[in-house]
Amino acid sequence: MEQRRILLCAGTGCISSGALKARDALLDELNKRGIADQFEIVSSGCHGFCEQGPLFVIHPEDIFYCRVQAEDIPELVEEYLINGRVVDRLLYMDPITNEHIKNHMEIGFYAKQNRRVLHNCGVIDPENIDEYLGSEGYVGLKNALHMEQVAIIDEMKKSGLRGRGGAGFPTGMKWDFTYKAKGKKKYIVCNADEGDPGAFMDRSVLEGDPHAVIEGMAIAAYAIGADEGYVYVRAEYPLAIKRLRLAITAANERGFLGNNILGTTFNFNLKIKEGAGAFVCGEETALLASIEGERGMPRPRPPFPANSGLWGKPTCLNNVETFANVPLIYRIGAEEYGKVGTERSKGTKVFALTGKINNTGLAEVPMGIPMREIIFDIGGGVQHGKKFKAVQIGGPSGGCLPEEQLDLPVDYDSLTAAGAMMGSGGLVVMDEDTCMVDLARYFLTFTQSESCGKCTPCREGTKRMLEILERITQGQGEPADIDALEELAESIKDSSLCGLGQTAPNPVLSTLRYFRHEYEEHIVEGKCRAGACSNLVTYHIDSENCIGCTVCAKNCPVNAITGERKQPHEIDQAACIKCGVCFEKCKFDAVKLK
Repeated sequence: MEQRRILLCAGTGCISSGALKARDALLDELNKRGIADQFEIVSSGCHGFCEQGPLFVIHPEDIFYCRVQAEDIPELVEEYLINGRVVDRLLYMDPITNEHIKNHMEIGFYAKQNRRVLHNCGVIDPENIDEYLGSEGYVGLKNALHMEQVAIIDEMKKSGLRGRGGAGFPTGMKWDFTYKAKGKKKYIVCNADEGDPGAFMDRSVLEGDPHAVIEGMAIAAYAIGADEGYVYVRAEYPLAIKRLRLAITAANERGFLGNNILGTTFNFNLKIKEGAGAFVCGEETALLASIEGERGMPRPRPPFPANSGLWGKPTCLNNVETFANVPLIYRIGAEEYGKVGTERSKGTKVFALTGKINNTGLAEVPMGIPMREIIFDIGGGVQHGKKFKAVQIGGPSGGCLPEEQLDLPVDYDSLTAAGAMMGSGGLVVMDEDTCMVDLARYFLTFTQSESCGKCTPCREGTKRMLEILERITQGQGEPADIDALEELAESIKDSSLCGLGQTAPNPVLSTLRYFRHEYEEHIVEGKCRAGACSNLVTYHIDSENCIGCTVCAKNCPVNAITGERKQPHEIDQAACIKCGVCFEKCKFDAVKLK
């Protein structure tokens, strides 16, 4: 009797929601009933739909269960695995039709995706190399090893693949520069130092399909003539590191890494370097310094790493998602690969959907898809029926795009023209309750604190900008502050040493471009329309709506609310710390924000 396969998402997101407890409960229940031998339980990588985790997919029926907890297992085993009755309450419910959906490909979150990089994530056991091989794994490497180095690089150029880690530099050109650089010793480095708030694309790929990254690096190494490589991954990703180590060991044992790979003269050894979590180490020269054991600080360029990188040797750096695209190109060919995407932005892009969005998770979409479809069709729209206000794309160095830009095609050039950037793929949605001035202050706080301090424009300029933003959000801004912010931002962009400083002003510039009126309201009217800047808001109780339930008074942390039961209450403005608890707790719309 053929075993039925039960896939459970064991990525970091689902594990944090209780996936491992549910898995153990499933094993116990199957053993208790004496039917464990009828099922193959597979712990996969991230399935993507983090909002609905823990996720179970049961084959061959392809039934998709979500939010499965350990206490749900006895019912799931009894009703479905034994008696074949679908457990409706564990299925995904469409929020519009209120219908239960059995197959995940019929869910809006998955329907518009094109999972190329993520095609194995949530589908195979990432700790089992045989499952990767069963999914055409290492076919791309085998094909590449029968090609000349120049032909491999030309194929990469034809594919149109651009770096998925930031500015979108053409991958084939980077490989070509390193191939042509003088020197026998060369290196390949994978940048897995994913530090953007809300971003988890690289982590999920390493957790769910580590062999794809290894295969991509091996192809690149063969193309440029490197025999040694490093994966630089932040130490805060223990599961990704564990699975990557297992994958490297297995690849060595099977002859896909090491000496004389697949019977050829090609040698390639791969190592892991754990980073300490400095955001600036995402910049390539700072990353290389960290691998060398130095403090992670950028170096002036030129020389570029392609000519003088790791220990002064020619070095090619790409990020996780870029390398994960590589095997596909050499399996299906550059022409077929380029059929997806736009003329100047080929292929797909993986985004981490976070913020005030219903469907948080990981989504892979074709380049050129409108932002509106990502947020509303895949992401399910804004939480709690709130109005969409803006989306931050490209991480803390990206830009904020307003509602009128929702139909913008998501590709490198369109985003840059709109004042944002693709970045690594973080996408944070904001609703009507977000203050754009405070948001700019938040992101600048992050980049300013992560500045390595080596160059004056970044070290001092971002500090001055942050001081201005803090004054504005505290109600102490002046009309000249807006001009000062713009002048400082342009100066920092033009004169900073590395990409961190050059892009740090983007959140400020983009919010000034699209939400200047909010800056002016803060300064001229002393008003924060979102109510996020506590110094610019006051809370009052409407006596006509207040029924004297005392909930606000009981929850006030400073006892600033007084009044008799069943009588209208009052807020002592001198004592009020503007925490907003009364506003949140009142069920009768009696607490007003002004």
